Amino acid sequence: MATIEIPAGRIHYVERGEGPPVVLLHGLLINHTVWDEVIDLLPEGFRYVLPDLPLGAHPEPMNDGTDLSMRGLNQVIVDFLAALDLHDVTLVHSDWGGGLFLTANGLDERVGRLIVLPCEAFGNFPPGLPGRMAILASALPGGIVLALRQMRVRWLLSSPLLFGWMAKRPLSQELVHGWTEPGLRDKRIRRDVLAYLRAPRDKRVLIADTEALGGFSGDALILWSSAGKVMPREHGRRLAEILPNGRLVEIDDAYVLSMLDRPVEVAAAMSAFLIEATAKTPHAE
Repeated sequence: MATIEIPAGRIHYVERGEGPPVVLLHGLLINHTVWDEVIDLLPEGFRYVLPDLPLGAHPEPMNDGTDLSMRGLNQVIVDFLAALDLHDVTLVHSDWGGGLFLTANGLDERVGRLIVLPCEAFGNFPPGLPGRMAILASALPGGIVLALRQMRVRWLLSSPLLFGWMAKRPLSQELVHGWTEPGLRDKRIRRDVLAYLRAPRDKRVLIADTEALGGFSGDALILWSSAGKVMPREHGRRLAEILPNGRLVEIDDAYVLSMLDRPVEVAAAMSAFLIEATAKTPHAE
């Protein structure tokens, strides 16, 4: 993996291709490999960049004292885009919804368009049973280690308390091993994810920060799943209504991690949006 230094520390990322930048984010206790089944199906002519955010499956801990609250993680994203000198970015959100708040925080100047897969939004922080279990684990001594070890037990992983309501398809042991290895190996990785999980949240602020997307002027694809209990279906519709240039496409027979449940359908919808949206910009000339 490539690395780049930002004020928070060293960010690991993978990239491929050349052209308009597409930055694909991920969720809690997950890393860039969640996109493995989709990335090869996306169109050529774009620069795909996949960072490992400090959300518990990142290879290297952040610097001591780094702000890893929601606002701090927004800054991590912005600093990462700046370090790579990326402009007019298509920012792809999944599972973790904090990146939606760049507009609310006045930090979206490098973002040209959005693709939003099922993710936290409005007051749905933490989301559903998996989110509440993550918060509980963060409050218990050794809770994060226990949660990571449980993720390696297949029948526990498929429980609604962990990933059973996150993905309809069984997750591969190889994928989950990669997500859990950093946190089991390094207590500083666990420190980072605890800093995020223990940061205060005000639902009124979270709702207002989501609704601030009404001020985002770029094109937006809300690529939501029609099934599932963790990210409400109506949130996809609300996001599409709030965003001035938002459109909603629903993926059937998928939960939160629709890129794993329905990779072909997700890639097709993303590809159509990327080709159409970027055709409106000077990149396409």
